[in-house]
Amino acid sequence: MDQGEGQQRRSTRYPFSAPAAVIPESGVSVGGNVTELSLYGCYLDSGAPLAPRTRVLVKIFAIDGGYFEADATVIYSNPSLGMGLAFRQVRPEFLARLRKWLREAMQQNQSANQKPEEEENQDPDDTV
Repeated sequence: MDQGEGQQRRSTRYPFSAPAAVIPESGVSVGGNVTELSLYGCYLDSGAPLAPRTRVLVKIFAIDGGYFEADATVIYSNPSLGMGLAFRQVRPEFLARLRKWLREAMQQNQSANQKPEEEENQDPDDTV
């Protein structure tokens, strides 16, 4: 089934930032930066996105030296901008890392959304 960009996703994508490499089954590796991440896929900013339905291995690299990898398929491609990837197969050790990253991204997203609200509700006379 071809999931277009406008179709509803199975899970929430969270803002995320990490370098990545996408390696097609045949062809040259493409680099880029992951900007959104979910349990089932990601969006990769790349100046050279691959064609939809291309089967790839995606590797996402963390600042701490760890990485995540999964077999994936390009779901959609925006010329000169990037591509949406759907994970097809994730090994258990990488699934654990992905879940950890998603928990962290969710917490960051929640705290970023709460800060302006907290500042609005704060009594200016309560400052120390």
